[in-house]
Amino acid sequence: MIQKQTGFILPSVLGFLVMISIIFMAVVQLVGNNITLTNSNIQSQKAFNIAEAGINYYLWHLSHNPTDYKDGQSTPATQDPQLGYGPYVHNYIDDNAKTQGTYTLWIKPQGGGSTVVKIRAIGQVANTNIKRTIDAQIGAPSFASYAVVSDTALWFGNTESANGPIHSNQGVRMDGASNSDVTSTNATYVPPSNLGGDGSSKPGVWCHASITSPVNCNTRNKSDWRYPVTSIDFNVVSSSLCTMKKVAFLSDASTASIAAQSNACSQTPNDRTDAYLPQRSSSGSFTTNRGYMIELNPTGTYNLWQVNGENDRNTPYTSALTRVSVANNIAIPASGVIFVEDNVWVRSNPTFHGRVTIAAGRLASSSQNTEVTIIDDLLYTAKDGSDAIGLVAENSVTISPYAPPASGAFNFEVNAAMIAQSGPVNYPSRYRSVNTCTRGWVNGNQTFTFYGSVATRQSWTWTWFMGGSCGDAAFSATNGYISGILNNTTQYDYNLLYNPPPSWPVTSTYNVLSWREVLTGP
Repeated sequence: MIQKQTGFILPSVLGFLVMISIIFMAVVQLVGNNITLTNSNIQSQKAFNIAEAGINYYLWHLSHNPTDYKDGQSTPATQDPQLGYGPYVHNYIDDNAKTQGTYTLWIKPQGGGSTVVKIRAIGQVANTNIKRTIDAQIGAPSFASYAVVSDTALWFGNTESANGPIHSNQGVRMDGASNSDVTSTNATYVPPSNLGGDGSSKPGVWCHASITSPVNCNTRNKSDWRYPVTSIDFNVVSSSLCTMKKVAFLSDASTASIAAQSNACSQTPNDRTDAYLPQRSSSGSFTTNRGYMIELNPTGTYNLWQVNGENDRNTPYTSALTRVSVANNIAIPASGVIFVEDNVWVRSNPTFHGRVTIAAGRLASSSQNTEVTIIDDLLYTAKDGSDAIGLVAENSVTISPYAPPASGAFNFEVNAAMIAQSGPVNYPSRYRSVNTCTRGWVNGNQTFTFYGSVATRQSWTWTWFMGGSCGDAAFSATNGYISGILNNTTQYDYNLLYNPPPSWPVTSTYNVLSWREVLTGP
């Protein structure tokens, strides 16, 4: 007998519908989660882009205001020890004039003359709590980015070597050894006769085919000789001297108000401070053999003398200079800048520890250009970037004829970054006191090592080939009569690349040196 069966299909259908509903709800939830995740990723990327815009903004800002670390504001007065100055909040507005969020900036200068600035940018999307943070280091190359940079032609002889980048706005004859870029603004130039020329046009960087030792001109690697390249603008040095003078004024309460005056750089106060040395005569009289002697100490201080006369045929500096002591153990200003309204003679005692820029200029006069003269060894306590000496002269930076030992074996050494605004950086070919050739040293055990950076508006050389018997020039069987030190090395201090002496003038705009995302909050 067949019996009727009821209620079997309905539970099956209901179960099927429940299963479908569960699957549907799971799919809906998955899709919703994906949409939420996608939107979150979009918003997170937007926050990152906003933070990146903050870095780019301050890169632009520093390129136009290289010493403004407060985003154009006056507060805060002091830095946060970790983050620097800030917070400075900016709206991020898109191309449709719609505010998409904000970026918050913290700016921390490295200090000590460094052009490196650490920027933290925190990007936040509008109406959300979504944030991304980027840290970047920004820096600008300065005149200390080269072993030697000149506005005129350069010549490295085969007894001279260059360690570090070399640049000339005219051209370079490189007969000596070099281990870095050698560049010229010109594709070709006609070297002057006193800098290795014969009246014919030469490539922007070249060597003479007759030079085969110690580097063979014909077979040497020339891959790092580049020309033409962008020129270096030496006109910025003039404005930088003015800036240094204002920095010196700001270092002391007695002169701080002068720095704000529109004609600050033509002001010549008579009072001496740790950062400002006035011109020797209030009436404005000026001679090349009067000024100040600064002796830099290993304790981060300096000793000061007035110089009343110089006979540069005498040796050493204690005999060559007529001087009167002014003060000892004067503290290097916190700014690191000493501005001298007169000539300067400088040495270390016996080494210097610290960071200082000594600038010499009579900015109130157009006819009295000051000089900086190195009168003895000028040495750092350590060559690790913690020590830096900057020498800036309105006219020339000179190594005096009495700076090296008079005779015997020696390794004379100068550690410094140097800039001559309108004159040369050199060992002179003639004495100041008498018109005759300066002394020379030609023996293999008489050497000169320069460690630092040279920037010169005119010529640069440590050696002169005199062509014949002349004054105190020394005779070399190979090179004839020589004034200066025949065997010398110019070695670039790579610590200066983005960490030059205080208030050093820059040669180009700021660049991003490094960046990373910070995964934790500030």
